[in-house]
Amino acid sequence: MRILLTGSKGQVGSALVPALAPLGEVSAFDRQGLDLLDPQSIRNTIAQVKPGVIINAAAYTAVDRAEREQEAAFQVNFQAVKDLAREASSNDALLVHFSTDYVFDGEKPAPYVETDAPSPLSAYGRSKVAGERAIAASGCRHIIFRTSWVYGPAGRNFLHAILAAAKTKPELRVVDDQRGAPTSSLAIAGALAQVLSSSNFLKKPSGIYHLSASGETSWHGFATSILEAEGLKNPVVAIRSDEFPVAAKRPKNSLLDNSKIGSAFGVTLPDWRQSLAAVLAAIH
Repeated sequence: MRILLTGSKGQVGSALVPALAPLGEVSAFDRQGLDLLDPQSIRNTIAQVKPGVIINAAAYTAVDRAEREQEAAFQVNFQAVKDLAREASSNDALLVHFSTDYVFDGEKPAPYVETDAPSPLSAYGRSKVAGERAIAASGCRHIIFRTSWVYGPAGRNFLHAILAAAKTKPELRVVDDQRGAPTSSLAIAGALAQVLSSSNFLKKPSGIYHLSASGETSWHGFATSILEAEGLKNPVVAIRSDEFPVAAKRPKNSLLDNSKIGSAFGVTLPDWRQSLAAVLAAIH
């Protein structure tokens, strides 16, 4: 299997590089090696690699900054995705793409299923919806994984922010009225490797699959678990979202129903606490 991977130095991409290695020939590119804002660069790279599978782990993920940099967010999360999908279609390659729980408004009381209508609250969410729709419209074979609350050993994320804050702040104040399932990049990479290892993955219909950790918590609960696991004693004060103003509004409910991917590929991600332990072990 020939695999082309974008965003190889990002949070998910860096976890995918070792996970995909046993599956075949992996050509991994960061932004210096492949300019996703240049359609000709995409075209030339795919023509050179001749991949059977294109995995797009590159994304504009600065959720708050996207409110003032909407054009930049849409260039990466929509236009570049549209160009990748077009080339995947032209070259009969499977496109694997990562989306987000932020496509939803969080008003649903139950976990979201793949057929729930997107209703994003932020520019970032809107850009990710646009990317999903561009892939579907291209007609290429595709798998879109919607993930939630992603963190991992690499990149900027909530885990590293909490550990850094604990070094300088005697007390942490963390939002407690948003629900979700913290999902590690290591678990995502393992799940994708499992999907691509299955004998029938190419026979499955194209579409969206939710892929998040089992269990649920709040950001406050996640922060508390991080500090406890590291033996840190900083008190964590629970606050409301309106007490922690940010540029982009977040969904109150980010829980995703993962039944579809379980039925299709036999994939079930571990409980988020188990994945947290694995990521902390990888950091140390």
